[in-house]
Amino acid sequence: MRALHFEPVASMYGAIALTFSSTIIVLKILSDKGDLNKLYSKIAVGLLIVQDIIATLILLGISALGTHGAIAGSLGTVLTTLLLKAVVVFSVLYLISRYVLPKLSAYLASSQELLFLFSVAWGLGMAALFYAIGFSIEIGALIAGITLSMSSFAYEIGSRMRPLRDFFVVLFFVLLGSQMILSDIPTLILPAIVLCIFVLCIKPLIVVLIMNTIGYRTRTGFLTGISISQISEFSLILMTLGLSLGHVDQKLTSLITLVAVITIAGSTYASMYARQLFALCKKYMKVFVWKQHGKREPSSGAVMPEMIVFRYDRVGYDFVHVAQKIQARYLVVDFNPVSIKKMQSAEIPFRFGDAEDVEFLQEIGVPSARIIVSTIPDYRVNSLLVAYYRRFNPDGIIMVISHDIRQAKDLYLAGATYVIMPHYLGAHHASNMIAEFAFDVERFDRERNKHLSHIAKREKLVQQQ
Repeated sequence: MRALHFEPVASMYGAIALTFSSTIIVLKILSDKGDLNKLYSKIAVGLLIVQDIIATLILLGISALGTHGAIAGSLGTVLTTLLLKAVVVFSVLYLISRYVLPKLSAYLASSQELLFLFSVAWGLGMAALFYAIGFSIEIGALIAGITLSMSSFAYEIGSRMRPLRDFFVVLFFVLLGSQMILSDIPTLILPAIVLCIFVLCIKPLIVVLIMNTIGYRTRTGFLTGISISQISEFSLILMTLGLSLGHVDQKLTSLITLVAVITIAGSTYASMYARQLFALCKKYMKVFVWKQHGKREPSSGAVMPEMIVFRYDRVGYDFVHVAQKIQARYLVVDFNPVSIKKMQSAEIPFRFGDAEDVEFLQEIGVPSARIIVSTIPDYRVNSLLVAYYRRFNPDGIIMVISHDIRQAKDLYLAGATYVIMPHYLGAHHASNMIAEFAFDVERFDRERNKHLSHIAKREKLVQQQ
């Protein structure tokens, strides 16, 4: 920003605005792609949450200093007043959200309309309250959302608010366009191109370097970086706040708005085709990789496994039990931290990783394994696993899961040994029971008791873990 001849204060505003990424845009893209449960998505969302917290603190500080700086005359006095207000307000809100909101929302939940109206009123009321005591409206709205998220009816509230949220997302883009001053565009083209290159290209590479340093693979870092290669709605709020306080001019606000439009559009398409982009850039990414083995993805054993199970939760436990029963060398692959903790406590050999990472599949010994079992209910992932495994091991056994008849057929054609269809297997087993037991109630009772015993054993194991 300084190299583009902006003033120091304006450069700082611009730098902060370019650093933040849009939580709304990223979550929408990941949700549409069906990738919210992927490893890179979890990391990206975690990064966005931290960014939002930092953005909140920055907005809080700037709005308070801008509102009270001239009156207080002293920075120390302003900060002290701000801190005292924040402590009092947040303490009161914590007590309300802990002891009052749960009971109130439980009472209001009897009427869906009342719950919806209360949620809207709470958000608008909190925004007005924070503005009245000297903070920004945006901070109040954000805190209102956080307090509502602590309610046991958070998911129901979120579901009811979704149409309103989508409507305001549309208004957000309308506002984005309305802030563009077309007469400034000719003078903004060069700096806009430079800043867009930074956000769309340099920013993801920085993420790749950071993630490689802390132990993640290149593919995970690349997908994470691509997903956050845009600037945030907080960036525009920050620039609007700076403009109202006289810290920045309209030219810089228009520039950041133009960069937001371009990067949001560009990152959307980049995220949609992130895997293809990685395939094109893979050989060039070696320049940005200096750490080959990550501490976040440790191996619990050097011997190549005979049986590999992908995903421990859901029904993966049953396959682990079978592997132990036949005394096979086995390995479980998962990226869910809860499942990892369970396997650590049960001393189950595991690897922390993503089933879509081809390099990772080779490293853990998928080509040489005798049995592969995937309990991941994702057709694309299972197709990749089957194709990759069959390329190296045409005679091995690979079992995958599917909930769709057509997809199951495609997986068989791709080379799957057996496709597990839970609904089909359950109905097949139940119909066989009827065919075998007919009207014999005692035999049904014995089967029922056997099933209950298995469920109790499974629950006991989960509790122990």
